[in-house]
Amino acid sequence: MDTLTTLFSHNLWANLQLLDLCAKLTDEQLDSTLDGTFGSIRDTWQHIARAEQAYFSRVSTGKLYQHPKGTDTMPIEEIRETLRFSGEGFIKRAPEVKEDETVTINWDGEPRDVPKTILLTQAINHATEHRSQIMTILTQLGIQPPDLDGWTYFDEN
Repeated sequence: MDTLTTLFSHNLWANLQLLDLCAKLTDEQLDSTLDGTFGSIRDTWQHIARAEQAYFSRVSTGKLYQHPKGTDTMPIEEIRETLRFSGEGFIKRAPEVKEDETVTINWDGEPRDVPKTILLTQAINHATEHRSQIMTILTQLGIQPPDLDGWTYFDEN
């Protein structure tokens, strides 16, 4: 596998490993949060899924993904499906992105051309940071989160 395929394969694997654990939580646990984190476990998962969907849409089509109206809360299964779709999409599309490809985004109210490589970087960084926040909440609940590091991914794959 090339480098980007490996990075996005790990990202998808890590998302699904942690989400599988969270799918077993009670509603009360899913609604747990801590100061310094994005929000509850549930809200953070939804945020990760929607952000990855948006990043993938920008990388693959150049367009902003518009979430359907009336979809405030995503059930865990919908989060899983969304993460799988965008994750598999990144695995396929990321190695095809050329360094000079850009997408125009709204940057503080002004259109700005941003390299698609930066969106790829943000997709990985964003998910990693928020998975870490979810794992911190889990630890405070007395639940041992899975090892999601590169060594564990290598060993299991």
